[in-house]
Amino acid sequence: MYAIVEVGGKQFRVEKDMTLKVPYLSDKIGASVEFDRVLLIDTGKEVKVGKPLVEGAKIKAKIVDHGRDKKVLVFKKKRRKGYRVLNGHRQHFSKVEIKKLLQK
Repeated sequence: MYAIVEVGGKQFRVEKDMTLKVPYLSDKIGASVEFDRVLLIDTGKEVKVGKPLVEGAKIKAKIVDHGRDKKVLVFKKKRRKGYRVLNGHRQHFSKVEIKKLLQK
């Protein structure tokens, strides 16, 4: 059984007891979170596709950790003008462990 859920504008394929990195969630480590933007659920016997969301479906998860990803470099250049700029940033993320996939 798996589901496709939208978290922070990104879509993730989740299963029970799976750990994944999602965009930063402001809750504390150890807090329980609930994702209700479920786009698809596959139970093995049937597939429920939302229009755009599956009615009554929720994903329960627990925040395991917060962190920062690798640096992303942004390089800009205009040829023959001597213009070069190098910037970068590290994106914050939260690690969550999926506990339950609920549906009606």
